Amino acid sequence: MLDDITQAVLAREEIAKYLRGAYGESGAQARERIHAYLDELRTTQRYKIYRALQHPLYPILRKIERKQENLHHVTAAVRAHRIMYASNHKSHTDYLVEPLVLDDNGVRPPVIAAGINLFGGPLGLIHRHVTGAIPIRRNTKDPAYLITLKAYVAEVLKRHDLLFYPEGGRSYSGELKAVKTGLISAALTADCPDLVIIPTAIAYDLVLEDRILARQRVKKRQRPFTRELAEMVRYAVGYRSRAFVTFGAPIPVGHRHAQSRSELMELSRAIRARIGALYKVLPTAIVAAAMRPSIAKRDLEGRIDRLIEELAARHANLGVASGRQALEEAAEPLETRGIIVAERGRFRVRERSVLRYYARTIEHLLATTGRTH
Repeated sequence: MLDDITQAVLAREEIAKYLRGAYGESGAQARERIHAYLDELRTTQRYKIYRALQHPLYPILRKIERKQENLHHVTAAVRAHRIMYASNHKSHTDYLVEPLVLDDNGVRPPVIAAGINLFGGPLGLIHRHVTGAIPIRRNTKDPAYLITLKAYVAEVLKRHDLLFYPEGGRSYSGELKAVKTGLISAALTADCPDLVIIPTAIAYDLVLEDRILARQRVKKRQRPFTRELAEMVRYAVGYRSRAFVTFGAPIPVGHRHAQSRSELMELSRAIRARIGALYKVLPTAIVAAAMRPSIAKRDLEGRIDRLIEELAARHANLGVASGRQALEEAAEPLETRGIIVAERGRFRVRERSVLRYYARTIEHLLATTGRTH
């Protein structure tokens, strides 16, 4: 028995075109491949169980203080619109924190588009049958998969809100990455006139897996999630952080032409720019951006003050008002994390790659990038 989304996907013109041999493959083999991918993509959100997941995840979630900004954009939009949340991607904790921020405020969490590496073992069963996550094969060139994924997401958007990460995977360098257009393109083909995209930015004082990401900087290969999880548990000892989730004004998409490449690129650039502008500038990031290999406290305060002035002039979403405040709030966490060292009125860098990771998180907001350290 086919579910309604699967039936709707199979009825779409682009799927029928593929099955007729438009891409050089037709007949039983083409149908088998399309159905196999649909089986892989199929997901179910069980909301009551979803909310209960907060309890077994409490050992991690209690270490992250959730904060939200501009929620009024969401509460106004949910009354009359289907929502596609487009967020930057910092950490594996993003897809725990962001839906829970919505749930904390009485907004039903969306279905999530997540990397297929997260779907092995018990976690995969939770994603597939509870949270309602859609497994995404990133970087695949298989036309059968890409057509099926696009059609599936388009049909999901007619029935559910969706949270996705336009950068694809997490940012290993810390910087805001370029946008991948696949799921945005799927949204344009959804034939959902009330659909809006809400740009969403998540920022942490400290990212749980900062060392794992910073030392690799560029994602060279997909590592098993179980290995990453074990490393994250190790780095969670003594870990505490705030997570700021900032929502932007909705971007309507119903009027855009699905087949227009120029409109797709214009929308993608607008989403990235909005996310970048919403990103919360926290004390740890601005200390990292101003830091030198070795610097006196007073000199560092002065450098931070000048950075704050520049960021304020560019209308950044500042979470700090002065160099003194930044050091009061960031020096101890960075030192406890082993990233910097305070010695006789001076600060010295201990983990250069990790400090650069945090500096790059606000590089897109600065007029002259690539200038730290």
